Amino acid sequence: MKILVVDDEADVQPLFQQRFRKEIKNHEIDFDFAQSGEEALAYLEGHHSEVVLILSDINMPGMSGIELLSKIRHDYSAPPPVVMMITAYGDEENHRQAMEKGANDFLTKPLDFNLLKDKLKHLEL
Repeated sequence: MKILVVDDEADVQPLFQQRFRKEIKNHEIDFDFAQSGEEALAYLEGHHSEVVLILSDINMPGMSGIELLSKIRHDYSAPPPVVMMITAYGDEENHRQAMEKGANDFLTKPLDFNLLKDKLKHLEL
């Protein structure tokens, strides 16, 4: 399962690699990382058929996660990737906007990796 993680914080990549070390080693999950919405879209141009899940931060400089979600839903409909939004701001407005734009789920920081792993196990693809 290829997962694209979109977050402007550089610490996210080693954190995911550490928390999912076993799954990565067993080739159950393969992560790629983008540090902006623009970088994520450039990545998806060449790899959209491989990516089954996108985990995106909402608050990023430049294109926000909500804008990225809108572009993903507009440009990649067959098959649509699962998109989970992640934000430090678990307020109702961000949640409402993310769900209106087509997010499949909404997670808050600090990320509960046990919860995320559970969600990944039950992901309907």
